[in-house]
Amino acid sequence: MPYELDNRLVIGVASSALFDLEESDAYFLEHGEDAYRVYQDERIDDQLRPGVAFPFIQRLLGLNDLRPEDPLVEVIVLSKNDPNTGLRVMRSIASHGLPMTRAVFTRGRSPHEYIPAFDMSLFLSGSERDVRSAIAAGFPAGQVLPSAMNDDEEDGGTLRVAFDFDGVLGDDESEKVFQGAGGLDAFQKHEVEHRGEPVGPGPLKELLVDLTMIQQLERRRLDSNPQYLPRLRISIVTARNAPAHDRAVFTLMCWGVTVDDAFFLGGIDKARVLKVMKPHLYFDDQHGHLTSAAQHAASVHVPYGISNAGESDVPEAPALEVDAA
Repeated sequence: MPYELDNRLVIGVASSALFDLEESDAYFLEHGEDAYRVYQDERIDDQLRPGVAFPFIQRLLGLNDLRPEDPLVEVIVLSKNDPNTGLRVMRSIASHGLPMTRAVFTRGRSPHEYIPAFDMSLFLSGSERDVRSAIAAGFPAGQVLPSAMNDDEEDGGTLRVAFDFDGVLGDDESEKVFQGAGGLDAFQKHEVEHRGEPVGPGPLKELLVDLTMIQQLERRRLDSNPQYLPRLRISIVTARNAPAHDRAVFTLMCWGVTVDDAFFLGGIDKARVLKVMKPHLYFDDQHGHLTSAAQHAASVHVPYGISNAGESDVPEAPALEVDAA
């Protein structure tokens, strides 16, 4: 019987998101591909240090104990390294005790085209070029930025995930109105007029749906065991405020999903909230919001929609790019 991917959350992660590859990256850029192969082979059993997305992946995989006979979460390495240089990554995964056994290595080519083959709800990478290519192809992806890494072991193992709304969970229809000639007034008027219409799906809508599936299992566990403490907390942190908040809430209801927290900040710096929340990943489509957020939260840029339309293309990457592995 084949291993089915239906009814589970599948995430693709590049080693550049999972591990700290600063040292390896520097060696590759200085010495080139051939020397880099020798370098990695000589250090094949040296454990790589956790990267920005490591706590998120570790805690997400920990939720598999909710359905151990049929794991809820599958995390697959999606790398443009070749299998030989990828051996150190796989051995580091094993030495860290992460239950990840599946991998895709596409030497020198961005692996994003395989996202739909595995029904992935998210592809995480440190490579801006790979993530932009994935988003341009209509796939869910985010670039993990250098940012604060929260790995507090005294919080009961809770996994905190936070999302911006427009351009991340929802499409950029409303953002286009806001950035138009009418500005905020036109945006608020548009949202009131369309408050009974859900916003279209954005790149990470299905990720939210899959996370909600896990929360539903947690609620069932709580029903049968009042002592159980739910471990997944989902939050929305958005610049929307009243009356535009109405349409965002209505959209979530139409999608059949729920969130634990919603912050409608109306222009207040999101970092004020994220400093307290300390999410293991925070997703936003605007670099301007992530600059301050990255000081307090593991931050992921989703380069989607009008907010990213004017940014220049990323230069071609080397055939074997360590920081995009």
